[in-house]
Amino acid sequence: MSDASNGRSALAYKDERFLESDDARPLRILAEYLAPLAAFQRESVRETIVFFGSARITENGPLGLYYSAARTLASLVTEWSKSLSTEQDTYVVCSGGGGGIMEAANRGAHEAGGRTIGLNIGLPHEQRPNPYITPALSFEFRYFFMRKLWFAHLARAVVVFPGGFGTLDELSELLTLMQTKKLERAVPIFLYGTQYWNEVINFEALARHGMISPEDLALLQFVDTPERALNAIQNSLEASAPPAGCPQFAGSRRPPE
Repeated sequence: MSDASNGRSALAYKDERFLESDDARPLRILAEYLAPLAAFQRESVRETIVFFGSARITENGPLGLYYSAARTLASLVTEWSKSLSTEQDTYVVCSGGGGGIMEAANRGAHEAGGRTIGLNIGLPHEQRPNPYITPALSFEFRYFFMRKLWFAHLARAVVVFPGGFGTLDELSELLTLMQTKKLERAVPIFLYGTQYWNEVINFEALARHGMISPEDLALLQFVDTPERALNAIQNSLEASAPPAGCPQFAGSRRPPE
């Protein structure tokens, strides 16, 4: 590709046509790893509490109680996190960066005076980052799998509010990583809204039919109020050692030889 202004060929890393091509896909994937990594290191982000949930749940809609609960819980998590460190938040609230439950989580953390992460994704029907994300910690991904890597990489706990296909995908990803022990540390998963989740997924039936082991049911905990959710998160993390570096990655285990 030529640069008409000076008659010279464009540098490959500035050639937008090349960067959007199939040949440059590995570069785009690598960028979606390295750019967030640099930002998390620069901002001294240690570990996260991840919130999943539907973008369709609105504050004043029929399921607004879940929006309110996510907002309250994110605020409580942030206040607790700020009390653990005099320098930076120990556990930063992280969401998918869009509306609904994601907005509620970022909003609650922002209102509590904390930083908050948004891992947004480019979609055909554009999902815009909500206004409560800390600007330096707002990202947009092209690839779902790289986005999910960053959800898992820094998470110390995950709270899953009611949601649809995207939420189920994110939940299944984390459950699979825990079940197969692909992450070196356990990441407790809390399902918010017992009635909803028991209606949508019959986890006990999966165990009864032999599709999962009975002990896999221990990977999940149900919570129904922000206060109980905070207490469950605190209990799951109270024995954890202080993070040694920023970011504090969850390492991947190698399969046994």
